[in-house]
Amino acid sequence: MTSQKIRKAVFPAAGMGTRFLPATKAVPKEMLPLVDKPLIQYGVEEAVAAGCTEIILISSRGKTSMEDHFDRNPELEASLEAKNKQALLEIARSTSKLAKVIVTRQPEPLGLGHAVLMAKQIVGDEPFAVILADDIVDSAVPCMKQMVEAFAEVHCSILGSEVVEGDAISAYGCLDVLPVASNPRLLEVKGMVEKPKPGTQPSQNAIIGRYILTPRIFEMIEGIKPGAGGELQLTDAILALLQHEKVYGFSYQGKRHDAGDKLGFLKATVEYALKRPDLGPPFREWLKTFPL
Repeated sequence: MTSQKIRKAVFPAAGMGTRFLPATKAVPKEMLPLVDKPLIQYGVEEAVAAGCTEIILISSRGKTSMEDHFDRNPELEASLEAKNKQALLEIARSTSKLAKVIVTRQPEPLGLGHAVLMAKQIVGDEPFAVILADDIVDSAVPCMKQMVEAFAEVHCSILGSEVVEGDAISAYGCLDVLPVASNPRLLEVKGMVEKPKPGTQPSQNAIIGRYILTPRIFEMIEGIKPGAGGELQLTDAILALLQHEKVYGFSYQGKRHDAGDKLGFLKATVEYALKRPDLGPPFREWLKTFPL
């Protein structure tokens, strides 16, 4: 167990994004814009709000636009400055100021566990966050910040969780949990099942794309056997971790959008646009006139 702060956040982003073809043939899924910011920026801003100062992108061939997005663009900045477009200049500069960004590659798509393992040397011997950019969580207090505060209580790995009704739980990793009396949002994990068949799930508590993991997880990933498709599953490694230390689920406050799904992405776009003070009112008026 450890009491270290969460300074580093890992973003597995090496996948091919096939559900969004043909757009993702040339543009990484993580760079698809939700209104006017790429998906991955929402996750990075959430990590920074939680106190993370280092962002570790797990990338792959053809995805350099992600790291470019968090770098300076002197030509663009010079052009905006020459035209005295100060507001746009600050927007252009803001992404490079968010945090220190480190990029490493996953040479083959060998699963989420393998992607996390690629960060081992950078993370070192300290707990760290993992954020899946597909899951956009809209909340007053950023989801990862809520989890970091819970980590300060238990000093153990924590898995973001939400209740998924009915048979929809079959699309998720599902937790077998016990409530924690001292904190109603914490759930002590006794086991988990990946995509259980309807009627066999131990609960309706699904794992979502937010994790805080202790560094022992790397040893567990290295010790598990590949599953379907030769992939190393993070859930298998967390099950192995349970043999050595406690793991908790965390029922976060907020609304999650599955932006890795086309319909979920569209819903998120509408909701985020309606929340914008500059876009919301005219967009809402236009929606009223749209034939449904």
